[in-house]
Amino acid sequence: MTSSQVSTVVQDPASVDAAIESRFSARAYLPRPVPRGMIADILRVASRAASGTNCQPWKVYVLQGHSRDGLVEKVCAAHDALYKDPELAAKYPNDYDYYPEKWTSPYIDRRRENGWSLYGLLNIVRGEKEKMNAQHRRNYCFFDAPVGLIFTVDRALGRGALLDIGMFVENIMIAARARGLHTCPQAAWNHFGRVVRDHIGAGSNEMLVCAMCMGYADETDKINSFHTPRAPLEEFVHWLD
Repeated sequence: MTSSQVSTVVQDPASVDAAIESRFSARAYLPRPVPRGMIADILRVASRAASGTNCQPWKVYVLQGHSRDGLVEKVCAAHDALYKDPELAAKYPNDYDYYPEKWTSPYIDRRRENGWSLYGLLNIVRGEKEKMNAQHRRNYCFFDAPVGLIFTVDRALGRGALLDIGMFVENIMIAARARGLHTCPQAAWNHFGRVVRDHIGAGSNEMLVCAMCMGYADETDKINSFHTPRAPLEEFVHWLD
């Protein structure tokens, strides 16, 4: 820690709060490119994230242009094949369990509320599997964002490394908001870790943690009016005096 870090005063806390509170998972983007220098600046700032013993376990692959489009084509093809033949699922195992095998309340309730609120906004009703699949497939197009980020971690590390990467990912999203960008973290890509790793040239020791899209949100698309609620403090805070 430097003396400047100790003595730095945040002159505008409201802007910091605004960057955090205006973060949401944007699912429609403009084709407007994001300057490489801006992405690099965001990643540099985000790398100040805390990590256990300062091991900084994150690795991030930035995809734009042909590399982004090539990955989209490959994973969309794999997704389409899997949708037509669910028995292919064995070919695409997750690197780790992001979600529980069995959901319980209140988590399942929040998950259902999230899903049906989003589908309701898109006029997709229960049982319309083709429409649901088409919307889910949008994940693998990075929701048309011009920038795709892939995050990996060394398999040799412990579960705490996932916490470290989570803080790094959050920093990226907040730093992006400070620069007028929006993002969407995506666990959906985890099903196709093998395809992703082969495309980006990741080593066999690397585990896919998640992906993220980044760009300028399309304010005219109704899907970006979908903002998830948050539980009140009383539900998750315990004050001990």
